[in-house]
Amino acid sequence: MAIKKWLYYLVKLRNRIFFPFFILYIILAAFIIYWLEPHTFKSFTTSLYWVLTTLATVGFGDYAPVTFAGKIYTIILYITGIALVSVFIGKIIDSVYYIDKLKVGGKMKYSGKNHIILIGWSPKSRLAIDEILKSDKKIDIVIIDVLEKAPLLDERLHYVRGDATNEEILLNANLPKAMGVIIFADQITQDNFATKDPLLVDGKTLLIAAAITTVEEKYKKDIHVTAEVINQCHIPLFQNVKVDEFIPTQEMISHAAVRSLFSPGVTHMFSELMSTQYGEAMFEIPKKAEWQTYRDAFEDLLNNGATLVADRGDFYINQKLDDHIPADAHLFVICDKDTLEQLKSQ
Repeated sequence: MAIKKWLYYLVKLRNRIFFPFFILYIILAAFIIYWLEPHTFKSFTTSLYWVLTTLATVGFGDYAPVTFAGKIYTIILYITGIALVSVFIGKIIDSVYYIDKLKVGGKMKYSGKNHIILIGWSPKSRLAIDEILKSDKKIDIVIIDVLEKAPLLDERLHYVRGDATNEEILLNANLPKAMGVIIFADQITQDNFATKDPLLVDGKTLLIAAAITTVEEKYKKDIHVTAEVINQCHIPLFQNVKVDEFIPTQEMISHAAVRSLFSPGVTHMFSELMSTQYGEAMFEIPKKAEWQTYRDAFEDLLNNGATLVADRGDFYINQKLDDHIPADAHLFVICDKDTLEQLKSQ
């Protein structure tokens, strides 16, 4: 009965008390045997080694008490210590399960950096994850949504549950240290109301963008934000918040569909630019010091198997090849990944 009461007490003991108590117990147990038999256990390290192997029921037999007091103490150590170790192992397993439960439930803070945050879960989010994982083998992805459980499980995927308009939720996703954010239109709202009032969908996107802007200003960070807007007419409403780019809207897609009738094959070009499935895609490259004009960059890149197509959103490079490249230029080329790696190494 006494042993059962001892075990019951240990189970009820809180982890923050139990773990320090367990460590103290091991150290004290090693010190006592070292004090009882200094000739058998000639160092504290040896006595600590003996205590751990004894409580783990390994019992190598290379060290053993020889005095009466030492043997009595060993019996006491067996009675109290093995039960303590059992509870310790159980608490470790419970802690691992609890942490895993928190992670799946989106209740754990993400502490990494240079990650990508995806806000809103939808089939588009799933495709975006595939594209990110395929494009970069190291970058982490943090998903923010209100689902009860993580929509996907992967070593590089992390889930934060909550409202993305809440600053605390954005901080749980470690927004200040993120590389970028993609805001997808709210799928539930879109399915129910988008055909009647797209303002409901874009209004939520605007609120999320405003929350992100607030965090950026508070922590003095500049984070690249891309947002999906359902109605192209709503894009001007985002002028007071920081959104760097917008995902192609329904009007843009319709425009591409019409252009495909008058210029067959144009959709293949759009697919090439928007995806890496064909081997080549659009990538940003750093500006070389020796490039003074766009012509310098254009010819050098062409000789290396890449085509310079834009500076930020300016696709009229071919009309101003002799213009000087500004210091803050963001140059984009079309090439395959091998060529991109070669350019970066140069």
